[in-house]
Amino acid sequence: MNQPSASLMALPRLAWRNLWRHRRRTLLLVLVVAYATITTVLFWGVQDGFTQSVQIGNARFLSAPALITTPQYFEDPDPEQGLPSLDFLAQVQTQPGVNAAAPRLEFPTLIRSAYTADAARARGVDPALEAKVSNIPTAIAQGRMLEKSGEVVLGQHLAERLDARLGERVVLDTSALAGPQALGLQVVGLVKSGIAPVDRGTVLVHIQDARVLTGLQTATGVALDVTRGQEARIAEALQPVLPQNLRAYDLTQLLGGLSSAIGTKQSSTFFIGMIFSLFAALAVTSTVLVSVLERTREFGMMGAIGMNPHRLAQMITLETVFATSIGWVVGLILGYALNFWMATQNVLGPVFASYGGAFEILGTGSEIYTAQSPVYALYAALTIVLAAFFSILIPARRVQRLNPAEAMRTE
Repeated sequence: MNQPSASLMALPRLAWRNLWRHRRRTLLLVLVVAYATITTVLFWGVQDGFTQSVQIGNARFLSAPALITTPQYFEDPDPEQGLPSLDFLAQVQTQPGVNAAAPRLEFPTLIRSAYTADAARARGVDPALEAKVSNIPTAIAQGRMLEKSGEVVLGQHLAERLDARLGERVVLDTSALAGPQALGLQVVGLVKSGIAPVDRGTVLVHIQDARVLTGLQTATGVALDVTRGQEARIAEALQPVLPQNLRAYDLTQLLGGLSSAIGTKQSSTFFIGMIFSLFAALAVTSTVLVSVLERTREFGMMGAIGMNPHRLAQMITLETVFATSIGWVVGLILGYALNFWMATQNVLGPVFASYGGAFEILGTGSEIYTAQSPVYALYAALTIVLAAFFSILIPARRVQRLNPAEAMRTE
């Protein structure tokens, strides 16, 4: 092995040994990067988790995390396009990631009180199953959830427009498969969610009443509760077990433009994440610069015994990369551990709930969890890249201009 190659291999070893000769300084560098890494992982975990929670919350109020229906009904929501059979339901409930399944029968209706009438879209549900796939049963502010046929739950604003109160009766008129139908129902609950479409339009009836009104003896769809954050993957995985004329839709498809609107802030939050990494890298660079100033005499002696300024600058850069890499790994371990804890425990829900109505209108409900993604490690790695770049620009350039004779006289 020639001398330049041996010297090149010796430089990383020298840089590594220097880290542990200055333990306090190295520990400070590691802590700065670890803190920045933890902050980056948690920042993205909370950001993506909150966005995901808003999407899931709105889906559980307006539709469901996932829904099985016919493509015809998805394009044209008419009960005539409903499910031909519910025979597939038992098999779907056994699929991985499916926590609950609830048949629904939705239909357009004219709802009449003793004073006025209004158009609405009614949802026939199984009261025993609906709470597993929807947040509406938990948002009943007055009265209670459906328990049997002959009852109806209304959105609070809709009830106000109809001037209908708890215990009073309303009539649902609809054009059924067998002709016009009407059914009188007793108001047993009022929904107040803070979400305008829910409070203005909710009409929950028992699925048996919906079948009587529409003449459809199955359902228009089956709402699913699936593993959080896996809605698209599970909907796709269900396709092979469904009859050929059915399809599973995930929440982004069900929410349509609303889902896109919720995710529009990702670009701005990426910029904020970049600022985190930039400030962390500058903190590392300032620590390295102080280290260079404190070690001026040491570098002068190295230069005097033959190490040229270029090699000294490379050594400083390697020390920075080594220290930031250690901090990055430590930060990833702690950051992902904290993120996993908040992804499985509802730590953030009570915090956001303390702000009251400001977050109620977003539809997140009382549960907010962080998201998990390997890409957060890459975002955090940006700190290492920037720190190495800045150390080349500032501390390493200072070392390159070092005069060994003057440096050795430095106290």
